[in-house]
Amino acid sequence: MNIFDKGFSPTEAVIRYMDGDYVVLKPGSFVRCAITGKPIPLDELFYWNVDRQEAYLDAVTANTAFERFGLGA
Repeated sequence: MNIFDKGFSPTEAVIRYMDGDYVVLKPGSFVRCAITGKPIPLDELFYWNVDRQEAYLDAVTANTAFERFGLGA
């Protein structure tokens, strides 16, 4: 089944973020941005924090998280 199939319902994936890569623990088509709450399609996921295990929508949002929480935990 793909996104063009009738009746496709996007589901949220569960991801383990690692340095430079991630592992899909529960399949899905997107993850949620930790700051904005907006869905991020997995093929557009480029920004995350390994220590906090959070995904970010874009570089600006990742920087907002960095300023808010600092590096790491």
